[in-house]
Amino acid sequence: MQTGEVIRNYRKRKNMTQEEMARRLGVTAPAVNKWENGNSLPDITLLAPIARLLGVSLEELLSFREELTEEEIRAMLRELGDRVKRDGYDSAFHWAKEKIQEYPGSERLILWMAQTLTAYRIMEKPENPEQYDADICGWLEQSLTGGTEENRRSAANSLFLFYFQKGQYEKAEGYLDFLSDQNPEKKRLRGTVYEKTGRTEEAWKAYEELLYSYYTMVSLVLHNLYSLALSQGDREKARYLTEKQVQTARLFDMGQYNAIAPELELAVLEKDERSCLEILEQLLDHANEMDESFRNSPLYSHMKFKTVETKEKLDLREYLKKSMQEDPGLDFLKESSGWKELMEK
Repeated sequence: MQTGEVIRNYRKRKNMTQEEMARRLGVTAPAVNKWENGNSLPDITLLAPIARLLGVSLEELLSFREELTEEEIRAMLRELGDRVKRDGYDSAFHWAKEKIQEYPGSERLILWMAQTLTAYRIMEKPENPEQYDADICGWLEQSLTGGTEENRRSAANSLFLFYFQKGQYEKAEGYLDFLSDQNPEKKRLRGTVYEKTGRTEEAWKAYEELLYSYYTMVSLVLHNLYSLALSQGDREKARYLTEKQVQTARLFDMGQYNAIAPELELAVLEKDERSCLEILEQLLDHANEMDESFRNSPLYSHMKFKTVETKEKLDLREYLKKSMQEDPGLDFLKESSGWKELMEK
């Protein structure tokens, strides 16, 4: 609210007329009317008496707040959208600029206004769009150097996209330093910069590493969902999620071993002897190639995988067989003829 609106609201709360307020302050009623309509401001010497009379602080009287509420900001953004459609981009831009000047301490308002104006500029295609660059980038830079970490990341992402779209790839890349190394989007965006600046090998590697890490995350989440379904007694949902794990391993070229393995847990849980033995046999058949599939996959051809050097190559098949023999969860199989045949192969 403007100062005049504050005066009007609190005067009415006190059930005080303009004439009474004027009399108490030693001014004329038209002067009070002008304050409330925003046509003039009280003399500086009257600010303290007005605040005391209305029972408000000077900060409240002068409408000073470090931050607006989220609903207030969203209302302004809706108003900005209405003004773009009704009055055009330039008029809406200058209205937004006035609001930012009015609330210079509202970090979210500044960031969201800048991002909204950027989006409308793309959609509305105003004349000479470059004339708005300095202000919009200045607001985003302001958000980048202060405020919450979330605001800084959002501002950095917006500045990256702004300069990337302009073909200023090196400048855009600099803003990626503000993103967390744990953010997968950082690697993807860096890959786009590598691609645009002719660093093709680095681009391949960045994209492939990201794809490989996505498999790990997706696989873990699917298993978490599977466990959740089992905890609620939903075997049908668990079976569905097991199939999704299988499909994911195949999609990401993780090889036959990783595609078969998810089916074992449910088969053991259901004490399905026939299925367990079939799955165990397939796992043993593909144990020694479990990491060769993705190492040799075209999806990861530019990645360098670490290789552990040993005097003798580890026989993963025999190692897996030993693990099976020591696994108490498989005890229900160990007296069967199928189990004995499997262990003797």
